[in-house]
Amino acid sequence: MNRWRHPLPWLLALVGYSLWQQADGWLGLLEGQSWRQMGNFLAASWPPRLDQDFLALTLTATLESLAVATLGLAGALLLGIPFALLGSRALSLAELGPIPNPLRGALRAFSRFLAILLRSLPELIWALLFVRLSGLGPLAAILAIAVSYSGMLAKVYNEIMESGALQPARALLLGGSSRLQALWYGVLPAVRQELLSYTVYRWECALRASVIMGFVGAGGLGQQLELSLRMFAGGEVVTLLLAFILLVTLADGLSAWLRHTRSPGLQLLACLGLASAIALHQLDWRMLSFSLGGLGQFIGEFLQPDWSPPFLLTVGTGLLDTVQMALLSTLLSALLALPLACLARHCWPLRLLFNLLRSVPELIFASLLVIAVGLGPVAGILALTLHTTGVLARLFVETLENADQAPRLALQLSGAGPTASFWYGLFPLVSRQWLAYSLYRGEMNLRAATILGVVGAGGLGQQLYVSLSLFRYDQAATLILAILLLVWLAEAISRRTRLPRPAPSQRDCQI
Repeated sequence: MNRWRHPLPWLLALVGYSLWQQADGWLGLLEGQSWRQMGNFLAASWPPRLDQDFLALTLTATLESLAVATLGLAGALLLGIPFALLGSRALSLAELGPIPNPLRGALRAFSRFLAILLRSLPELIWALLFVRLSGLGPLAAILAIAVSYSGMLAKVYNEIMESGALQPARALLLGGSSRLQALWYGVLPAVRQELLSYTVYRWECALRASVIMGFVGAGGLGQQLELSLRMFAGGEVVTLLLAFILLVTLADGLSAWLRHTRSPGLQLLACLGLASAIALHQLDWRMLSFSLGGLGQFIGEFLQPDWSPPFLLTVGTGLLDTVQMALLSTLLSALLALPLACLARHCWPLRLLFNLLRSVPELIFASLLVIAVGLGPVAGILALTLHTTGVLARLFVETLENADQAPRLALQLSGAGPTASFWYGLFPLVSRQWLAYSLYRGEMNLRAATILGVVGAGGLGQQLYVSLSLFRYDQAATLILAILLLVWLAEAISRRTRLPRPAPSQRDCQI
């Protein structure tokens, strides 16, 4: 009976139901008409548009995305560091033995809960909400990154500080030092390098996120890309995608350089200072307006969710579509990544393909696939599958290379073929880690599936986009609560599986 309490059998059953439920969409995909539409669009997309005026527009949009990411991360640091300090047990006298202060304990619990709430909604959902408050432009993206990433930074900073040696900080606290002194002299010397490394990683993720949020009118490369897709201007789309890939590649290289430099703190401050100078010069500050009067009305309408049975039935349908997209895409990606990872050990061009697939966010894949297969969950499933295959294949290859090769070599010396030596000598060593990566990506895909509806790929995201477009904030509040419930349920299932989760340095960006 215990095996039925484990989530995996129920997840597999839900995958089978999802395949049956989406059968019509897959049959339509096999007819060929959709792929002819995509082929015509791709044929019209070459050569890319490279005239001087459009290249200048692309450069301006790229610099705007860089400015948004930098200012958003700065806001996240201003919000996240206080949350991390308030919620940290590493700087709490209550953990050392004396009678705990109830007010301090309540404040720590509240700060942790608020950080969880802020990071549970994807950045694009925050951007959708802020666009309704501040209008079109980069301010919505800056606020969305600041709010969402503050929760992420608070959580990870907390974990890093509590995983270090706590004795110096506790000795300082017991000696009468303030929490700030205990932080500066007792905690930071041991964990400074890891804190800086994760901050650089978050900046890299913010650059990717700043592009994605342009799809809801938050400026930057994403907004130009969304406009070009609406006009079916394939040449412009290719140019903007190349600019995006170049920006991501530069961000990856800069991130790797900062992690391995001798003085990462000074180098990070220098890079952030340069990017901030670009932001101050690049952004049109006349567009950064925010209505405090509208904020009160906005919050008031959100505090009255729509609980009518017909709408709850609609929400249930969107929730089921979102879960189906995440499960099917994760299953397909794992099945594709396994043979590709084995081939990539001896074929380096496949690794370039993996990097390309994981560099392009799911939302961009979805916006292209909607042209081919039409509106609905099938486009979302394929988009998630393409991106996740690149992520999982890269992780699978690294796991294969890090595994002990002695059992496989011993079987080969005994006369076993390549397939048998891999299946019996290497696969048992990596299968558990592969399953852990797949389950983790399933959790990430569930978050990503909630935003793909912005471009028409179905699920809760599409319902939320329609509700906000119609100014039905009561319905939007219900949908946001459903998204929060879904995200928290995914985290609970992930904890129930009791499999090792990837380290932060191995995770791809959460968009």
